Amino acid sequence: MRAYLLRRLVQFVPVLALATVVIWAMIYALPGNPALVVGGTDATPEQLAAITARMGLDRPLPAQFATWLGHAVRGDMGSSFISGRSVTSLIADRLPATVQLAVLAMVVVILVGVPLGMAAALAPRSWLGRLVNVVLAFGLAVPTFWLGILLILALSIQFNLLPAASVFVPIWQDPFAALQNTVLPALALGIPPATITARFVAASMSDVMERDFVRTARAKGASERVVVVRHALRNALLPAVTMTGVQLGHLLGGAIVVEVVFTYPGLGRLLYSALSSRDYALIQGIVLLAVLIFLVLNMAIDILYAYLDPRIRMG
Repeated sequence: MRAYLLRRLVQFVPVLALATVVIWAMIYALPGNPALVVGGTDATPEQLAAITARMGLDRPLPAQFATWLGHAVRGDMGSSFISGRSVTSLIADRLPATVQLAVLAMVVVILVGVPLGMAAALAPRSWLGRLVNVVLAFGLAVPTFWLGILLILALSIQFNLLPAASVFVPIWQDPFAALQNTVLPALALGIPPATITARFVAASMSDVMERDFVRTARAKGASERVVVVRHALRNALLPAVTMTGVQLGHLLGGAIVVEVVFTYPGLGRLLYSALSSRDYALIQGIVLLAVLIFLVLNMAIDILYAYLDPRIRMG
């Protein structure tokens, strides 16, 4: 296990290094001029040149990248071009909101995806199985932003059950207010990946239910509930562990649309504002953090999977 962990750590470093280069290059390829955003449309060429020099954008691109990377390694992501605040402090202010939203969305993924996957696998030809397949197809087909709008129209405007515009309330301070403001964006963010998880669980359950150990458990007189929960489900969920970790990384990095729709004050909405204003330093910091979280989660899930299945680490 120690050798497998060492191999994963060795693979992690070059992937992160390549990701930093790609992120930096893609962001600087975006159209637009940050100096024009700061100076305004009435700024003179001399003023724009001064703003560009102050931002360091007049230096050669390799020099800009070397400076940014040197500071990033020390945890200094620079300062926002627009607000002047440090990128680290801006991210620290918004990160708890996005983490809380992603965790609640992951709860939605598990509570919705696993039961639907089991229903689709255990009763594929019944009316329940067909209904589940329709629900899964709907969840995969509907875009996240459209699902959010539908939830607002139904639960906020039509029935007035939940607020349409969400604010961040830490769940450890006021659990009820936190859930009230986060349920709708968590549903919008969690339902699409829940349908993917359900597909994985259904396929895995269908395969496991045909295995010899399941038939042996039935032959020994075990009840169907014991066969499904204790024998089949435990083995069927193993392939879904990897997918769950990947989904959590996507939830953290893909909350931008949901946060904009619900005006939720998280990293996604901050990234949207940074993209609109061509705030390069802030964009780089947020995207790099999202990539880092995704890579760490992916490595953690690989290690967990290797712990659960010794064949992985022996290979």
